[in-house]
Amino acid sequence: MGQILLILVLQLVYVPVLTLRTIMLVKGKTMIAGLFGTLETLIYIFALGIVFQDLTTLGMIVYAVGFGLGILVGGYVERKLAIGYNMIQVHTQEFPAELIQKMRDNGYGVTHYQGQGRDGVRYRLDVLAARTRMKDLRQLVEEYEPKAFLVAFDPIDFKGGYMMKGLRRPK
Repeated sequence: MGQILLILVLQLVYVPVLTLRTIMLVKGKTMIAGLFGTLETLIYIFALGIVFQDLTTLGMIVYAVGFGLGILVGGYVERKLAIGYNMIQVHTQEFPAELIQKMRDNGYGVTHYQGQGRDGVRYRLDVLAARTRMKDLRQLVEEYEPKAFLVAFDPIDFKGGYMMKGLRRPK
């Protein structure tokens, strides 16, 4: 029974480490990704070794269930860490002067554009924000422009601009 619990615990650690390794690689942090990859491989080999040492149906099922639960844990950890930045586009029907000022007062850099939509003039705000501030930004938009359409992108790289003085650029 101890080995079954160990397999489960190892999977609950393994998959979040795998998740973090992938995120670091995508974000261009290859040194950290390499360290996570080493840890990931050690856990993987150790857990698989335990399963193969005493190959039972229960061991294989726990290994698979642990992997699935590990995905849930990894997703939770990733959301809590919220590594990196988002580029958010806020689309409105009316010029959102009050929202723009409130965003700037809250430390967001905002660039606004006017365009032509199917039903007339539309406005777009481009906002770069740390992922840790996404919830606050959404609430701000909801408060001032409840009908706004939001789209968020993960920028791979950026340089220059007003916000660069206040942001730590990802390495």
